[in-house]
Parts: sequence; structure tokens; C-alpha cells
Amino acid sequence: MNQEHVKAFQTGGYALVPSLFTEDEVSFYREHYTALRQTGAYEGDSSGVSQDDNDPLKKWPRMIHMHRWDDVSLNWLIDPRLDEQMTALLGASPFAVQTMLYFKPPGSRGQALHQDNFYLQVQPGTCCAAWMALDDCDEENGCLQVVPRTHTTPELCPEPANLDESFTDVTVPLAQGMRPTPIKMKAGDVLFFNGQLIHGSFPNSSQSRFRRALIGHYIMAEANKVAKHYHPVLRMDGTEVELGVSERGGECGVWVERDGEQTTERIKRVSI
Repeated sequence: MNQEHVKAFQTGGYALVPSLFTEDEVSFYREHYTALRQTGAYEGDSSGVSQDDNDPLKKWPRMIHMHRWDDVSLNWLIDPRLDEQMTALLGASPFAVQTMLYFKPPGSRGQALHQDNFYLQVQPGTCCAAWMALDDCDEENGCLQVVPRTHTTPELCPEPANLDESFTDVTVPLAQGMRPTPIKMKAGDVLFFNGQLIHGSFPNSSQSRFRRALIGHYIMAEANKVAKHYHPVLRMDGTEVELGVSERGGECGVWVERDGEQTTERIKRVSI
């Protein structure tokens, strides 16, 4: 981790570390998760596989919490390279709470703009993602898009998402003048980003290219609570640590204009 990455993370909310994993490792992960997905359903795998469905994401649904039953996933989640990078970015070794594998086949929808801590509800502090590309990714096959410098934004009130473009049903609004930035990556690159950072992904409009990604979610060392779905919590040596269970609070943020500038104010949360 160099100081340019640390500065980028602190000022923009994200840092792209190229070639953190080798081509051979990436090839192994692609083959490993493809085989797991084609075998069938697993513990906590609520998506299931439906080869008869016209939705590509039904044929290749994402996998979640693989590290709870798959040693390959666990070893990646707590890999010393990831720990070293996040320790430099966050100031201390994080706790590990989730793995995810997105296949994102050709023709599939993306994910609407969101903040990860909307789901994890880390208290105090926030979460951090390590997003590793298993395929080269760009706008055509549905790369990530981030909104720089939104990592200082509080949890925003969700709005309904466009389900023609997103497989998730909620999104967050942007302030006037904000624009997402596409993050082009090579297989083996890892993008680290703050849990408050607004981000999402494009639909995969390619005819033949997958956009597979292996993702770990972590929480900052000062945290003492995280949402129930993310227990058990692991130290980066694989041992468990006891933390409390958090629940979503009663307020969220909305964009307002004050003194000619866009800022947020908190309002009572309304279910959508």
C-alpha cells in the first residue's frame, strides 16, 4: 500500500490496488466458483438456480457467505494481502463479516446506487469493501460506478429503484451535480471502498462477457455492533470475536440546499 492509495481513500472514499492477486489465482477462483454454482444450492443460498428462467441472474445468481462453508472463500476473506491493505487504509486491522460472489452474465441487470452500511449497520464507524475483479470489467460488461467523496455522507433515505436496470429494489438519490464514475478494472485488481460511499453497477450489455467479482465486507476495528445477518464476526486470523447486534435507526439523510450548497439533514425514516 502506497501513500497515494491512502490519500485517495481518505479524500475520495476508495482506492484501486492493481494486480493484488495473480492471473493464476484469478483463474483458480473463476473455476472454483463456477463449479460451486453449477453444483447447486448451499446453506444460506436463498437465490437458487433456475435454468429455465429468462433472467440471466436466475441462471447465475450471486452467492453469499461462502466462507461459512467453503475454505477457499474463508482463506481469501482473511488473506494477509487484504489485511495489510485495509490496515493501512483504516489504521487498524478490520473484522471480517461477509463474502459474496457476483457472476453477472451477459444481458443481466446491474445494481442501483447504494451505500453498503445501509445493510451492515455498523456501530460505531462503518464498513469497508474489498471488491476483486475476476474478469476485466468496463462499462460494457457492467463495471462498478462510484460517486467520489460521498464517503462522508450519512446513511441516506432509500428510494424505489428501477427494476428494469437493477436487481435490487432500492437506491439512494444524488445531490445536484453529482455524477457516478465508472471504475475500469483488470482481473486481479482490488477496489477498497468506504461503507458510506455511494456506488452501484451498470447492466451487463455485452453479448458474451461475464463480469465476475469476489467481494469481502469488513467492519472497522472500533465497531461494537453489526446487523444480525453478519454474525459471526471474524478477526483477520480467522478467530471469532463477540460483537453486539445492531438495528436500523429511526432517521436517515436527505439532500437539501443550504447557503447555496448541497448538504444533508436527518429526517424520520419512512418505510418504502
